[in-house]
Amino acid sequence: MKNIVLLVFAIIITVTGFSQYQNIMISDPGASVSEPSICINPQNLDQLVAGSNLNKYYISEDGGYNWTMNTLTSPEYGVWGDPCIIVDTAGDFYFLHLANPSSGNWIDRIVCQKYDFDASTWTDGTYVGLNGSKAQDKEWAVVDSVTNTIYVTWTQFDQYGTADPTKFSNILFSKSVDAGETWSEALQINEVSGNCVDKDETTEGAVPTLGPNGEIYVAWSGPEGIVFDRSLDGGATWLDDDIFINSQPGGWYYDIPGISRCNGLPVTCCDISGSEYNGTIYVNWTDQRNGEDDTDVWLAKSIDGGDTWTDAIRVNDDGPGKQQFFTWMTIDQITGELLFVFYDRRNYDNTNTDVYIARSNDGGETFENIKISESPFMPSSSVFFGDYTNITAHDGRIRPIWARADGISMSIWTAIIDVNTDLAELPNQTPISLEQNYPNPFKESTYLAYKIRRPSIVSLSVFDIYGRRITTIIDNKEIGAGKYLEHFVASDYKLPSGVYYYTLQIGKIVEKQKMILVD
Repeated sequence: MKNIVLLVFAIIITVTGFSQYQNIMISDPGASVSEPSICINPQNLDQLVAGSNLNKYYISEDGGYNWTMNTLTSPEYGVWGDPCIIVDTAGDFYFLHLANPSSGNWIDRIVCQKYDFDASTWTDGTYVGLNGSKAQDKEWAVVDSVTNTIYVTWTQFDQYGTADPTKFSNILFSKSVDAGETWSEALQINEVSGNCVDKDETTEGAVPTLGPNGEIYVAWSGPEGIVFDRSLDGGATWLDDDIFINSQPGGWYYDIPGISRCNGLPVTCCDISGSEYNGTIYVNWTDQRNGEDDTDVWLAKSIDGGDTWTDAIRVNDDGPGKQQFFTWMTIDQITGELLFVFYDRRNYDNTNTDVYIARSNDGGETFENIKISESPFMPSSSVFFGDYTNITAHDGRIRPIWARADGISMSIWTAIIDVNTDLAELPNQTPISLEQNYPNPFKESTYLAYKIRRPSIVSLSVFDIYGRRITTIIDNKEIGAGKYLEHFVASDYKLPSGVYYYTLQIGKIVEKQKMILVD
């Protein structure tokens, strides 16, 4: 009977405690923070930079486990939210944001500031888009990995917030070929203008991406639904007509209980990983086509450069009647894996909210949904929650970022997700995966969970921070497909408190997780 009880306990731990990854709080709780952006340096995966409204930035040099927080300033142009963090081919990070200049008009330009890791300082910034008193809003940027050119798109309002039918919103484009020092003259790329109300009939959500040969792709929402444009000559010319992708029933501006405002603006990505889906363009958004109480995450894709698009593909895999909102998408350009992050209420009948990621290794045909937040939160509609989440990934290292609202207390979080793959051997999916140990930090003992997706000969070992092996728990043992749990008793080895690692290995494929032993 005792063995049965222990087995049941282990199964319960496996199903509930290990459905999550280690969460790291980036910002102090209680701060007025929202709309986070995050970026990883492909040349040094331990370097990450993040930003949040209105003027906060965060630096990590250990893969996202620890962060320093500070305030971004631009004495001449000001800092007014909508953070977008990117990194160039030299490993230099940029923080693009809205302006609040000392001399000028509120949000009258898009500002770009560059970070010096050696000096731990930002430049005062350069700007693009200044056009009298017109408002420049909702920018996003991407770096060409071949030429190091920075491309940025955004929305220009003739007069922000007005219902005047003679005032319009449009999608603008600019680029910098000298690491953000100077910018090309802003160019309007949309065919159909929107109004200036900042709702469904406004043109917004322009997130640029790059194709395998330097093509510039971008989609946005507006009066025509979700539409697409492209340039094949570095942004000099664009299509004469916007290409229709999909409608957004209910509009891109909609209500979610407990959220001050919500939107389903699109995110555009293109696979340039060299995988079998290389060149495929993806557009990700949310809408309420299934009802106001059933917001869903959607994906459309094109394999012909954006000429034609698939029907909407549902990304969240829960039953009907629950809310999923504020999605963001990225592609790991080493593995070709599609990655999404979004808020999710599938587990509750109230406004309790989790954070999920979805992963696809088959070009967006199927999705694995994984809850990554350790505990739900319940927001208050009296507090501005922000307009987006974000996610960054490279070579199996995945770092989503989100705002958490415990009532009126706001904070910024990430999750530690590391999935190292050997694509030469396994082009579609790694056969093993580790989950974060539980509890972590721990005293005396903890549980290590892992998954085998096909019968494999595996090894599971524990190391100290210097790479010295503490013990081998599984030594080249053939294990069938399934999810498993191992009890690691640190006190058996008289280990001091500190950081340790456990690794799961099959052939050349190794997954590693950090764990912390405390007194």
